[in-house]
Amino acid sequence: MKIFESLEDINNIEETVVALGNFDGVHKGHQQIIARTVRSAQAVGLKSAVFTFSNHPSTVLGKGEPVKNILYAEQKTRIIEEMGIDYLVDIPFTKEILAMSPQTFVEEILVKHLRIREAYCGFNYTFGYKATGTPEVLMHEGLKHGFGLHVQEPFKIDDILVSSTYIRQLIEEGRMDEVTKFMGRLYSIGGEVVEGNRLGRTIGFPTMNLVVDETMVTPPNGVYITFCTCDGVRYPAITNVGNKPTIGEYAKTIETHIFNYNEDAYGKHIDVEFIRWVRPEKKFSGIEELTAQIQSDCISAKAWHRERGVL
Repeated sequence: MKIFESLEDINNIEETVVALGNFDGVHKGHQQIIARTVRSAQAVGLKSAVFTFSNHPSTVLGKGEPVKNILYAEQKTRIIEEMGIDYLVDIPFTKEILAMSPQTFVEEILVKHLRIREAYCGFNYTFGYKATGTPEVLMHEGLKHGFGLHVQEPFKIDDILVSSTYIRQLIEEGRMDEVTKFMGRLYSIGGEVVEGNRLGRTIGFPTMNLVVDETMVTPPNGVYITFCTCDGVRYPAITNVGNKPTIGEYAKTIETHIFNYNEDAYGKHIDVEFIRWVRPEKKFSGIEELTAQIQSDCISAKAWHRERGVL
């Protein structure tokens, strides 16, 4: 897959079938649009492309807090590439793009740079100045410029619309089973392992600690059954998200204990996949009660992993 990070980088590409959208979660609804784009391009001998933005439009609109990310940029790129896309156009959303009329957006970006022949988008796709570009406008522009349009109808699971907004809500509420169902994959958080207070090691449960990335949507404080990938190996694990109220006042962190793992992981990159919520974080009377609860949590998490043959 060839990646373009600015419009100026796009020169003399082949004609394309383009999937249009933010694709900020690449959830099951997004996957439908991208898969249809790939199949259509292959059927007519064109290149498949995804046109998206490297930052959420909310970072430029300036209305309230920016929308939290569901995926890291590299995750989004990898998932789209694995779906068979030829070109990924992942450019910054800027004030200049914000000010474009829908007609200019189509002419300058889709026609001139992407050499579009067909477009795929969701039923609620918007573009151009004040989001005045709609699928209806895009269809009209397609007739004028000679490209076809296919609009994805609302994609529902259990009669609930699959959307990034809803998935963010599920993550924030810790409903990981449902997150997986709507995203089509486990939600994950990654980063470099940093040094903690080493309490876990002293009580027999060493943890790998991650600082919470404030740009990412994160689960609520609590204990979760997880997988943790370190050095390319995926391990069964248990994870605590929280502020460690029993031992003091700390910033929110993510602490993961990998079962039967005793190596030094400081400075390494890990990815933690959230499977299921176990219990909320709570303040215990002391280290002894905390240790007993951790032992109980580990027994439950090990049983879950063992039942599925991964421990």
